[in-house]
Amino acid sequence: MPNRPLPYSKREQRGWYMYDWANSTFSSTVVTLFLGPYLTALAKAAAGVDGRVHPLGIPVDPRSWWGYLVSISVVTQIFALPIAGTIADFSPNKKLLMALFAYTGALATAAMFFLHGDEYLIGGVLFLVANLAFGASIVVYNSFLPDIAPPERRDAVSSTGWGIGYLGGGLLLALNLALFAKAKALGLSESMAVRIDLSSAGIWWALFSLIPLAAIRNRPPGRTRGPGEGFTKTFREFVVTLREMRHYPATLRFLVAYLLYNDAVQAVITLASQFGSDELKISMTDLTAVILMVQFVAFFGSFLFDWIAKWIGAKYAVIVSLLIWSGVLVSMYVSVRNERQFFIVAAIVAIVLGGTQALSRSLFSLMIPKGREAEYFGVYEISDKGTSWMCPLLFGLALQFTGSYRLAILSLITFFIAGLMVLLTVNVRHAAAEAAS
Repeated sequence: MPNRPLPYSKREQRGWYMYDWANSTFSSTVVTLFLGPYLTALAKAAAGVDGRVHPLGIPVDPRSWWGYLVSISVVTQIFALPIAGTIADFSPNKKLLMALFAYTGALATAAMFFLHGDEYLIGGVLFLVANLAFGASIVVYNSFLPDIAPPERRDAVSSTGWGIGYLGGGLLLALNLALFAKAKALGLSESMAVRIDLSSAGIWWALFSLIPLAAIRNRPPGRTRGPGEGFTKTFREFVVTLREMRHYPATLRFLVAYLLYNDAVQAVITLASQFGSDELKISMTDLTAVILMVQFVAFFGSFLFDWIAKWIGAKYAVIVSLLIWSGVLVSMYVSVRNERQFFIVAAIVAIVLGGTQALSRSLFSLMIPKGREAEYFGVYEISDKGTSWMCPLLFGLALQFTGSYRLAILSLITFFIAGLMVLLTVNVRHAAAEAAS
């Protein structure tokens, strides 16, 4: 007798939200703020008489160490995340797999407390492990979305998850910034304060992951292996999936659109602080305040765009957000001249940020063939992290050849417009029907 699908459950949805709350601290506290400067300081302390560190015998400028780590992490995720998704689709216990990835990442992050002196290499390894495990856990986590919410509720559930994630990430970041600012008064060295902040993200991640793991229920696997079939079967199935994607042209078209516009989203998040610091001469204290403000305003922005999606549909809500993103870049080129104007633009970015990401996730969940959710979300995560080099490269080239931060920022509008043009051609109902058949 075939397995009956489990009924949708509010308890599962509430538990699912909490994984966004749990893992967002890794992005906000570790990746966005503290780890890059700290690993750079460790690398500088380890530099030899030539001013270089030598991982695996390769001479590296300590200032480039963090950038190289991020690039290596991107490459490993390109290969690993889709395979992780395929394994999850075959697994009868996706929840256990999500726990394995989540706690591997959380433990690697918590272990950053022990980094000191010149241990840049150990720090690099911990980051690579944590970031890869973070991405893999998100792949499995996202794949539960079609299981816990019917199509008409996906936008609301996805938006709530994103919003709660920004709130959790912002709350711990605020606490960590307060500790860092009061380190001397508390008798802590700056290094110790950073180590406590880094490890707190791992502890938070581990602690709050207990909630989704208790609430979410396993479903029967979408696919099964024959006796004796292991990783070889998994890899073959992934290759087959890549080939078969051409049979879902609307889904593939949406992935291309997302690849383009999300690359620009990630670039604006990453590069805006450089624009504020070098072009507008905003202090690091005020830039940190901007990061905090974005976290909390994005919480409300996620719910605002869920409401907009109910009114005009998720696809057109994303289109509205892309038009606003483009307007933000134009305003940064034309009129942003001081700190106050930069804060206003950052608030606008925060409003559209959560909506763009949350509604893209829920839209994509409608376009996935049954039983291949984790595998397709593995490819989706590649288009999130694996392509985030294109816009930074364009920004760097524009800045180098024009010498203008404003023109460099404006150049990113090409990716928003290109993604928007491709998204306009996506027929969501047709894509969902293709996937269902």
